[in-house]
Amino acid sequence: MGRPRAMQARPVLLVAFAFAVMADPVSSVAYAIEAALRALHGDLGLLLPTMTVVIVVVALVTTNYHQIVARYPAGGGAAAAVGEAFGQGWAFVPIGALVVDFALTIAISAAAGASAVIAYLPMLASWRILLALVLVAGVAGLTWFGHLGRAVFATMTIAFVGLATVVLLSGLAAQPQPAEPTVPVAGPSAVWAVALAFPVAMALATGVEAPSSAIAQLGQLDDTGRRRFGRITLWLTLGIVGALTLGLTAEAVHLRVGVPHSDSTQIAELARIAAPAPVFAAFQFVTALLLLSAASSSLQAGPGLLKALAVRGQPDAASIGILPPSLGHTNSHYTPYWGVLVFALAAAALIIAAGGQDQRLVLFYAVAVFLSFLAGLLAMARLSYRERRRASLAVNAAGAVVVGFTLAMNLARGAPLVSMAATLLLAYLLHRLWVRSGRPCDVQQASCQCQATRAAPRVVRLPRPRQD
Repeated sequence: MGRPRAMQARPVLLVAFAFAVMADPVSSVAYAIEAALRALHGDLGLLLPTMTVVIVVVALVTTNYHQIVARYPAGGGAAAAVGEAFGQGWAFVPIGALVVDFALTIAISAAAGASAVIAYLPMLASWRILLALVLVAGVAGLTWFGHLGRAVFATMTIAFVGLATVVLLSGLAAQPQPAEPTVPVAGPSAVWAVALAFPVAMALATGVEAPSSAIAQLGQLDDTGRRRFGRITLWLTLGIVGALTLGLTAEAVHLRVGVPHSDSTQIAELARIAAPAPVFAAFQFVTALLLLSAASSSLQAGPGLLKALAVRGQPDAASIGILPPSLGHTNSHYTPYWGVLVFALAAAALIIAAGGQDQRLVLFYAVAVFLSFLAGLLAMARLSYRERRRASLAVNAAGAVVVGFTLAMNLARGAPLVSMAATLLLAYLLHRLWVRSGRPCDVQQASCQCQATRAAPRVVRLPRPRQD
């Protein structure tokens, strides 16, 4: 009886796992399209080509992570690949990138959540910073008293996808807005404008790496099952994020929804124009909840990462043992509360520095995660070269070149250098602490441990198949 029950439960587990893990990239749709349009100085004519380039880059990264999932079915992602290819000390580069990415995700998600609320209730605009800080505090408080289950994240993601689809369908009958006078960019200048703008919208790529590490939480499955779940989640995420992004972008271009005024967002204006008032209200509500779910996810994973790096507090606790033991202390709800406080304060500082504006924070986003992508893809290229797998090497090399170009174009804007510096500084400091601690093993498993905390399984437990 155990095997049929397991087979029946697996589709439920797959849906819960996949839609929970993709909450980050799906929620990024709420601000990434607008970020690209702002980088294009409002030129709607170049918006669809720009977002198409973004999706192509995400597809190439997904193709490479398809290989990473196959090679590391127990989890670990880029950190595991870097540790194997270059040595464990180098695994701190993607680990440092994770720390920066989690802090920025919390800050941007809370700020974008505040923007979604303000777009529906403009009278709250003067309270933008306070509202974003309250949202961070609220999500941190909920995290403090226990992790939200995978079902919550999955439900918010599915609801957003459903309502976004309604907005897209409703927009087919909507009337375009009056066109604003613009000077179209042509020729090489257009290519250069797209090249400068598309890295800003690469927030859509954050979370692409999550399935490669999150499969560690699927202990009820064997390696084959975890590979299958990870790969399905990767491609399902690409399909949903790609369809939503290109669909909403095309609709925004058709309806001439440009850069919004300061008290609204582009996606909110699109929903306001395309859909009936009740749908617009529901869309804004679900958008805010999905963004807060993304913040909650990082407020679980970030402290989980610090816990995995902390000095072991119990004999059977899995940890690397290089950070203060207090970061590994948990309350009765198994929450590493000091880690939650660290990330909440970091996010609050970022929100205050950016004036509560998610579009300002987006300018610093995606740099850390692209450094992690680059490290992982270079590691996979080296491993493919060692093992003389030419086809895999070609895919890895192409991915590394495109990711490297995207990272370079992002850094060329100047402001993202701050994110790069923070990532490298954290990686260096963690490496020094690791050396002082005697170079404990299994560094790459720290990212695996933090993803096991992220979106903790609460939906279904599959019985292990009986060995006949």
